[in-house]
Amino acid sequence: MDFRIMGALRVGDGARDCTPTAAKHRDLLALFVLNPRRPMPLARLHHLLWPHGDAERSDSLVRGYVGRLRQLIGKDVITTVAGTYTLAVDDDLIDVHRFRRLVEEGLTAARDGRDEHARSLLGEALELWRGPVLEDVDPDGHRWAETSAMREELEEFRLLAVERRIDLDLKAGRHRELVADLRRLVRLHPLWQRFHGQHMLALYRSGRRVEALEAYDSLRRAMDDGHAIEPDPDLQLLYHRMLHDDASLHITAGPPVLLPHDVAHFTGRQTLLSRLEPLMADAGAPAHVVVHGQAGAGKSALAVHAAWRMRERFPDGVFYADLRGDQGRPVSAAAVLEDLLRWLGCPVQAMPATLQQREKLFRAYTAGRRMLLLLDNAWQESQVRPLLISCPTIVTSRSSLGGLTDAVRLPVDVLDDDEAVALLVQLIGPHRASAEPEATRRLGRACGGLPIALRIAGARLAARPAWTVEHLATLLDDEHRRLDLLHSGDQTVRSVYSIGYDELPDKAKRMLRALGALSAPDFAHWVSALFGDEAETLVDAGLLETHSIDAAGQVRYRTHDMTRLYAREQLVAQSGADAVHQTLTGLASVVMTRVRASRFPLVSGRASGVRVDRPAFATTDIRESVNWLLAERVFLTALVEDLHRAGLWDAAWRLAHLLTPFMERHRFLDSWRHVGELALEAARRTGDGRAEALVLRDLGDLHRAELRWDDAHERLRLALGMFIRARSARDVAHTRRRLGQVLLEQGRPADAERNLTACLAEFDERADPSGAADARHALGTVLHRAGRPDEAADELEKAISILSSLGDRHRHADALLDLAAVRLSQHLVPEARTLAQKARGISVRLGDRLLNARALVALAEADLAEGAAERASRLAREALAVFDGAGDGPGREKALGVLARTGHP
Repeated sequence: MDFRIMGALRVGDGARDCTPTAAKHRDLLALFVLNPRRPMPLARLHHLLWPHGDAERSDSLVRGYVGRLRQLIGKDVITTVAGTYTLAVDDDLIDVHRFRRLVEEGLTAARDGRDEHARSLLGEALELWRGPVLEDVDPDGHRWAETSAMREELEEFRLLAVERRIDLDLKAGRHRELVADLRRLVRLHPLWQRFHGQHMLALYRSGRRVEALEAYDSLRRAMDDGHAIEPDPDLQLLYHRMLHDDASLHITAGPPVLLPHDVAHFTGRQTLLSRLEPLMADAGAPAHVVVHGQAGAGKSALAVHAAWRMRERFPDGVFYADLRGDQGRPVSAAAVLEDLLRWLGCPVQAMPATLQQREKLFRAYTAGRRMLLLLDNAWQESQVRPLLISCPTIVTSRSSLGGLTDAVRLPVDVLDDDEAVALLVQLIGPHRASAEPEATRRLGRACGGLPIALRIAGARLAARPAWTVEHLATLLDDEHRRLDLLHSGDQTVRSVYSIGYDELPDKAKRMLRALGALSAPDFAHWVSALFGDEAETLVDAGLLETHSIDAAGQVRYRTHDMTRLYAREQLVAQSGADAVHQTLTGLASVVMTRVRASRFPLVSGRASGVRVDRPAFATTDIRESVNWLLAERVFLTALVEDLHRAGLWDAAWRLAHLLTPFMERHRFLDSWRHVGELALEAARRTGDGRAEALVLRDLGDLHRAELRWDDAHERLRLALGMFIRARSARDVAHTRRRLGQVLLEQGRPADAERNLTACLAEFDERADPSGAADARHALGTVLHRAGRPDEAADELEKAISILSSLGDRHRHADALLDLAAVRLSQHLVPEARTLAQKARGISVRLGDRLLNARALVALAEADLAEGAAERASRLAREALAVFDGAGDGPGREKALGVLARTGHP
């Protein structure tokens, strides 16, 4: 059953008209339709049917009317519950509610840019309109309050629907068909200014510009005479644009989409898109998003691709401005505003002269419009701030533009290996990539995951079908040629960097060039300070990236491989080939002084043949020293490689030699092995026999840590011979001490004791107390293994006394733990526990996890000796976790041995 009250009252089921003819029956049905699904008590119906009171009308009469209606429209349509009557029908069966729904859905569709659907919905709604609500039942609209209120509401809805449908018709180019209807609407609704504006636009687009201007003059005179006011600002602006014959008013093909072409073969970035797109669709406050990242990372490609995907959401257009300009120079905000205002329809004659005036006009033009603005390649906040208006805005920049405090930031990094391969597959074709999968992955890595480099590499392969992927990947392995090879037509990786570099201040340029000499994946702020302290300037230029806060609390930065290659090119171009050597030599000098200072507490002041004075800034806190070395290990290892690669042999072996005690203490065996072999070659290149002997001894220490006793013996034997020939008594003594320890592990305790006794005789405890302490420590270990605990304890106590006086806490703790092992073998468990606890206290203060794990094992041994197996098991497990994490095989074996003896493995 369909109920219609817009216009005359009508009820029908499609096949027949069920409208009652009796006046009171019609009145009663009108009341039910005005109050659908609302229980109506008998008394209220009685009052509404006879509002002026009529006591003679009985309730039974009302019941009779209800019964008659039920006969006409169906028994189940009007229900009875507890003395009340209810019209139980869905809203869509009543034309008023269906009209409201269609208008609301049509307006929503129009806002979303679904023009045809919106036009269909609004047209369907307007077809339901037959006149004022209940015009035949309540002609004056005063009989019932509901009638008057509903008439006012629905008239507003109807005019809004008419207005929006006309907008859609104008947009679709139906202006000629609309002129007559709009003239009628203007006459019927003289104060509805939107109709006047639409009438003017229809006339203007129909070639009747004079009539359009006269229509505005007529409205202005009428409003001035009757109300002493001017037409609203939108209508004034439309008149102004028509007066100057603004050509953009003729555009009827849809909203402008001024975006560059979408990137072909756009790949990946789904996480970023899933974050960006909802921000643009938020119906609340407009989102301003800064998409930022290093040069060539694909920021613009991401933003443009996202804008193309979202364009249907913005019925008033998608606008684009490149803030970098054609010559790579930043474009002023005023120039961008002029361009955007022209696209929005501002005539040349009306263009304001100042930035502030243009900004105000831009806000006026865009107010209430659903548009998207993409500002590409922003250099700084001052370019962007005047352009941020009440519409969603995407800004791309190499800087995060921290001054835009209300913006959401979306960092864009390079592609990972899988994403890089996926992009190459798109660029060179799946068949070609699948034929050389490993070469394709190598090519992605050679490009460093940088989208611009990957696209250029893909374009080169596409242009050279005879080339294999392996061929190009091999060519790019050569760093000196990589930037030369990464070009395709007028597209080059080098140009991406030159744009940012050219705009840098001179001091920042010098720093970037200096960084080109380094191959380390990252560096700390102190390195930046050495080269000019312009790190943040380079970050803002997208040529450097803030990476992390390291273990020493330092800010670390990193450069992309391509950035480093470009920086090295500039370093050589500006200062010549020797500039790389000069930069590395200067850095190495500072670094060795810093390393020497940081490891000073670790080695009790011994430079082991490297003459570097202890500087004024030497760190006296061992934990701080260790943290600094832990944070800088990768950087320092890379610096040794750089020095070696540059042929700076003396600096290379000296730095590697200085790092040896730290590498040994923390068991960084792989790094130690790598720099040790480089140092050996460098020392040999210098022709300095003592340098070679020192590095051989370092490698002997490495093999001892690796438990490669034969290799250790060979390296130390060679070093000893060279020291003897050089008549370096101190070095001979230190080497004999190491040889003694190796001989013990080779199962030659007598030879070991003989070497260590001779070594101890060679040490002058006053001149080299640290060396004497090491010798006594080693001899104590040999005597303990030989089953002579009393003698062992005597030597270890002497070593502990010397090391304590020197303040060498690391080796002091080592000796305490070895003495604890001797006391355990003597069944002096309380003393052993005290020694182990003292060593653990030192390890905790130092922050040395491996030393702490060794102390835990010693305490577990003491617990086990006292029968506390469960506690011993807990301590051994805790130590085992540390040894496993550090890859300390001997420590692990010792912890497992204790666990096995506890019975709780």
